[in-house]
Formats: sequence, C-alpha cells, structure tokens
Amino acid sequence: MDIRNIAIIAHVDHGKTTLVDGILKQTHTFRDNQAEMQQTTILDSYDLEREKGITILAKNTSVVYKDVKINIIDTPGHADFGGEVERVLNMADAALLVVDAAEGPLPQTKFVLQKALQLGLKIIVVINKIDKKDARPAEVLQDTEELFLKLATDSGHLDFPIIYAVGREGRAGMKADQMADDLTPLFELILKEVPNATLEADKPLQMLISTLDWDKHLGKLAIGRIKRGGLKIGQRVALVAENEILSTFTIEKLLVSRGIIREATEEAMCGDIAAVAGKADVEIGQTITDPENPKSLPAILIEEPTMKITIGANTSPFAGRDGKFVTSRQLAERLDREKETNLGMKIADLGGGEYEVAGRGELHLAVLLETMRREGFEMQVSRPQVIMKNGQEPYDEVIIEIPDRYVGTVTTEMGRRQGQMKDMYTDGTGNTRITYVISQRNMIGVRNMLLTLTAGTAVFHTLFAGYKEISPVPDNPRPGVLIALDTGKTLAYSLENAQGDIKIALTPAVKLSLEQALDFIGDDELLEITPKTLRMRKRHLTKLERVKYKRNRN
Repeated sequence: MDIRNIAIIAHVDHGKTTLVDGILKQTHTFRDNQAEMQQTTILDSYDLEREKGITILAKNTSVVYKDVKINIIDTPGHADFGGEVERVLNMADAALLVVDAAEGPLPQTKFVLQKALQLGLKIIVVINKIDKKDARPAEVLQDTEELFLKLATDSGHLDFPIIYAVGREGRAGMKADQMADDLTPLFELILKEVPNATLEADKPLQMLISTLDWDKHLGKLAIGRIKRGGLKIGQRVALVAENEILSTFTIEKLLVSRGIIREATEEAMCGDIAAVAGKADVEIGQTITDPENPKSLPAILIEEPTMKITIGANTSPFAGRDGKFVTSRQLAERLDREKETNLGMKIADLGGGEYEVAGRGELHLAVLLETMRREGFEMQVSRPQVIMKNGQEPYDEVIIEIPDRYVGTVTTEMGRRQGQMKDMYTDGTGNTRITYVISQRNMIGVRNMLLTLTAGTAVFHTLFAGYKEISPVPDNPRPGVLIALDTGKTLAYSLENAQGDIKIALTPAVKLSLEQALDFIGDDELLEITPKTLRMRKRHLTKLERVKYKRNRN
C-alpha cells in the first residue's frame, strides 16, 4: 500500500481541525452509527482544547482513499505551542496550509509556513471558509502569495497548488465558484502532489522519535515516522543519538494508526507512522536504527522559551485541603514527566522545593498549570517573568482586531506600554486590525485589560519577533491590595469603608481565571492553585516577614 504523510498547519481558528473532521467522515473511518459521525473537532479530545476552542497537542490519524493510506498530523495553531508544530512536522512530506478566506494570513500562518518550508515540505494552500459573508478569496490568495515571496529561500517554494474549501460542510473545489459536494478534489490533489513515503523501503532502518505517549497496558510509546526500511515484531534494533549506539533491544509490541485509534500490528512498513512499545528509556530526538548501520537522523531543533515561572509546593495556611498531590516530590515527578514530552518547555530544580518552568508564552505555561490542577495537584506559582538574553528581551508581533469604536482605547493602552504600531487596516465593515511590535514584558496583563476595555470584543494574534533592546516598563496601574490577617467572615460594611468611598456601592467580587490571576499578581505575590480554588497571596505571609523583605531589597 502506498503512503502519504501530510501535516495540517494554520493560524488558530482558521478551520484545520474542522477540515480533518470532514476528511475522517468522508473516508468511512467510522461506521454510520458511531458517535464520531455526529461530533465536531474530533481530534480535539483533550478537555482544555474543547473549552478553549484551540488545538494544544499535535495528533496523528490516518485514512484510506483509493487504497492509499494518508497519515494526517493535526498541529496547534497558537504561537505558544510552536514546539508541538516543530516536533511533528518532521513526520510529514507535505503540508496543507489552511488560510481563512476572510482573515487571510496571520502571524501563526507565517510561523508554521516558515517551519514547513525550512523542512522542505510540499505546500498545498487551502483557502477555507469561502462561504463567509466577508470572504475575499482573491485578495487572500494574493496576500498568501506575498507571504510565500517573503519566506521563500528556493524558487521551488513558489510553486504551490491552491484549492478552496468549506471545511464545516466537507466541500472543496479547485476554483472558488466551482465547489464539489464533497472533499474529492482535495483527496485527488493530495494523491497528485504529495510524494509516496514508501520509496526507501529497501534501505537500512531509520525512525526518528518525534513524540512520546503512555499506554496503561504497554507503558511508554515511542512514536515516529519510519524514514527508511521497516519494523517487525521480533526485530533487533538499536537506539542511537549523534550516531552513537545507546542500547539495543527487540521489538516486542508495534502499533500503527487506523483512523483515530492505534492498533497492534506484526509489521510497519516504510513511510508509516508507528509506535514502538516497551522501551522505557527513550527520548524525543533519538533514532531507532539497524544495529549494523547505526546512523542518526537530524535532531529536532526547538526554539528556546521566552517566559518563566516558579512552581513550588503550597505553603499557605489552607494547604492540603483540596489536593491529592501536595508534596515537592510529587511536583518534581510530575514536572519530570512533562519534560519528556513537552520539548518547548524547560524545567530546572531551584532547590528548596521550587522549580523554574520556562515556556513559549503565558498560555503555554497556563495550560500546564490548569492540567496539573485538574489532575489533583496543589501548588504555588510566581508571576510570569520574561527571559533576558545578552542584555536584550523578547518581543512579539501582535495583531489586535477590534470594532472601530475601540481604536482610541487600544492605541492609548498600547502606546502607554511602548508598543510600536507597524500597520493599521480598516476593512470597511466596522472593524480595524492594528499590528504592533511590543516587548513581552509589556504584554503581560494587556490581553485581559483590553478585553475588559473593549467589552470582550478584542481578538489577539501573536508571533515571536526576536530579541531587541530592553524597553521601559510603565508603572503598574493597580492601586494596591487588601491583606487579610485573620480568618473569618468579611462584612460588606467593612469592605465598603476599606475601598475608600462610602458613597459608592460595594464593587462586586471579580472571579479571575487562572491566566487573569497570573497577570494580576505582583512580583512579591504568589498564586495558590488547588483543584477547587485560586487564591492570590503575598509571598511572605506575616507583616514582619514583609517588612524584613522590603528592608533587604532596599
């Protein structure tokens, strides 16, 4: 059987996961009576993905069309999860670049396309959502062509096929005004343009480990694309890194994708994406090879983190009331497991039961914290800080989409935070798109502030823009905090006086999300996270400790 390996890449919310839904359903991956036939975003099985409406973890599935197996790798579309994108693109030969027919290319479009071109992947452009009222497929195609011109390093990069789609309806066509009733044109284009992955079957085995997973029956799974040769049960293989043999072992369990499940197999052929079970000490980036020809495949290169937090065991007076895992040792074991699979994240032991966790942005870090919280962990977390490098700090390119009436509000706040406006575009329908370059330090907290100031209408897109000169940081507009020294009920009358103006009705309590709370706390404060509660607290709990801390700082 021939094999095609394709990745689905796009900016967040441009419809790639919905497009995969149609591909799965139209290739009869499920029976007509299976629940998946009524679902949407089938691959976003992770609770946080469904709640946030984004893909967080890269996943692979497979379909069969005209006796050709097509392995499909769905990738995240948010810049904070770029490590997932970089890691799994190694398993593909081509990529479907999905672009919204109204929004056009956005920052993450640029990021994922650049990575795909660097790896030499064949690109198929899918202009999606052409049924939208404000769709402008001709202009979006022109914008996409301009993006290719900016990123291309080879003339071959400019030769890419284009197809149009309505992902939610499962329809595609080679012209925007000539749409088929299904995705047949897309399937045919994939067979025509994507190279057959089985061409090096007669060469010595090479399989780069691109991801790790865990099965409660089989243990750790090492997953990757078989670049050369093939795998069989009982086969003796070598685990190598930098062309040095680390160990040898026998293949005892072998799995391949069939639809959205993995099934056991006796043999995995060249070009397929396989999971090898039973080898506990494997790591992402190592190569499984023929012991007689132990040559490594190129290592996976991941961009460095730009933001960090400190995590420690909860030390507040309320510690241990909610959590199942509350000790420093349990935290360390959990973070060690994360380090194995999350290549975009760096974790260091600071001693004293504290750990520094560095990631690609606030969302990257917040997803880890929320995941651990749901697993039953209690912890205390510091305010996010950016990672400086050679006297410089990280900057982002930020695109903010807002109704026209909020332009003044946004420009005032971004100007106060030293944001450099690069572009402003009004679409004529009452919406404005503004592009800024701004330091990540000055972006901390701005997302939630602008959402409040624009009645929740602001939409943000970010892309890492490199390290630049250290930018001034504006004064913190937060007026201060009230510290409770004793437990007990808080009376509305007392709080009203404490707020400073008895003529004004008591301000309702604001329930902050985990990300909002991380933005809100100061450098001398911590966020206490338990499975049931988020509490903001001072790092030093007593007045005497706080006074000593201030004196030492001065």
